[in-house]
Amino acid sequence: MFYGPRMLWLESIHDWCISRQLWWGHCIPAWYVTLEDDELKKLGSYNDHWIVARDEKEALAEATKRFVGKKFEMCQDPDVLDTWFSSSLFPLSVLGWPDETDDLKAFYPTSVLETGHDILFFWVARMVMLGSKLGGDIPFRKVYLHPMIRDAHGRKMLKSLGNVIDPIEIINGISLDGIHKRLEEGDLDPKELDVAKAGQIIDFPYGIAECGADALRFALMSYTAQSGKINLDIQRVVGYRQWSNKLWNVARFATSKLGEDYIPPTNIHPENTCFSCKWILSVLNKAISRTVASLNSYEFSDAASTVYSWWQYQFCDVFIEAIKPYFAAAGDDPAFASKRSSARDALWVCLETGLRLLHPFMPFVTEELWHRLPSSVDGWTNERAEYEMDLVESTVKCIRSLKAEVLGKSTKGRLPAFAICKDEVAEMMTSHELEIMTLASLSSLNVLLSGTNEASTGCPFETVNENLTIYLKVVKGSVDAEAEREKQHEKLTKIMSTSVYQEKVPCRIQEDNAAKLAKLEQDLRNLKCR
Repeated sequence: MFYGPRMLWLESIHDWCISRQLWWGHCIPAWYVTLEDDELKKLGSYNDHWIVARDEKEALAEATKRFVGKKFEMCQDPDVLDTWFSSSLFPLSVLGWPDETDDLKAFYPTSVLETGHDILFFWVARMVMLGSKLGGDIPFRKVYLHPMIRDAHGRKMLKSLGNVIDPIEIINGISLDGIHKRLEEGDLDPKELDVAKAGQIIDFPYGIAECGADALRFALMSYTAQSGKINLDIQRVVGYRQWSNKLWNVARFATSKLGEDYIPPTNIHPENTCFSCKWILSVLNKAISRTVASLNSYEFSDAASTVYSWWQYQFCDVFIEAIKPYFAAAGDDPAFASKRSSARDALWVCLETGLRLLHPFMPFVTEELWHRLPSSVDGWTNERAEYEMDLVESTVKCIRSLKAEVLGKSTKGRLPAFAICKDEVAEMMTSHELEIMTLASLSSLNVLLSGTNEASTGCPFETVNENLTIYLKVVKGSVDAEAEREKQHEKLTKIMSTSVYQEKVPCRIQEDNAAKLAKLEQDLRNLKCR
């Protein structure tokens, strides 16, 4: 739809004045040089006196080089960059560009940009231009264009018509007097003000009811099928707010039928459930597939419609009503016991899954209701296992640190080690020897009680806690740890002593190298003391 205009813009590009005379904005990185013997002293009198540089220091160096032996003054351009020029750098600048940051490597280019078609050229096309030139690639692969929001009558929102709707007023609600007051605080002339107020009285005779963010978001998602325009009817948003109330009532009904002692199932087998449960699980499964497919193809209206239809017409209107007999007073009949049990499980699965399915559209209400559901299975929680794994992880970290300190990068081979520990952790360490050996890349691990004489004073060690110390057995002659550290120290010192190091290397890398050098020097002192 917008391919033709976009290509026309790119093929018929004109010069772009990127400077603006504003109080705010990004300063233009250009400096003007005024020579002592210049006939004209006004800024910009000579085009060849402009210098573009990253900072003033770099500009001064370039000016000194260009105007050798001449006295001059240098002044930065007082203008700022055009807003759209600064915005065009957004995909790069937020990730740390021009530095080669980890974020830039990981997240540039991104996958999708969401925006409106009215700024396709102002923003999107220019991001593509600057991203391709400065980042080496286009900043995104796809652009999702949302519809433009108009009033319920399809008119463009204009202050003079009084039909401008602030989303905050839909979320929090506002009286008719409040809407009028907002207009009066504007700059409309008296005649336009009267026309605007008359329009507001027709469209919002009782003001705007408080709808909340979830209802507004769901309404906008539902409207996205209206091609390039959304004719926003506030009453539709109110309808989704009322539907949110229905979700609360359904959740209250479900939790009352599940009971406080209900334990969610680890798995559910539809073939062993009653007919209604088989059906609701089947249509839920299809709703999941359709919703995911619609989201993946950016068909948000279809996704919202699918989720709404399942909740409203299948779960609430049919399933909830169909299982009520199982929980009624007559349900004490033993024949109902099995069906009641399967209905509870299906009810819980539908609620838990349905809330997650609805969450992208209505995050606040679904988050609150989801936390009110019965908690996960207590049988899965094992505090003892977590405690023991914490000790295993701490031990592995100590061994890895010890190996790095002693061996550096000279070998990747597996080495033997032994653990000196007290009685309370000896059995635990013995039980988890395999996990520790695997995670820490050891050839063997011997667990010994405190007081043994097998611990050699020549072995490097690391204390895990007051009950456990790890010793690493280094075969004599297999590696010269001190020589390895000396080699690394010499290499890093050579890099840091180069003439351009302070000027060219980013400050962050300089700080990292300084920390590495200090660590190497500390390691060498430790090795000499052993």
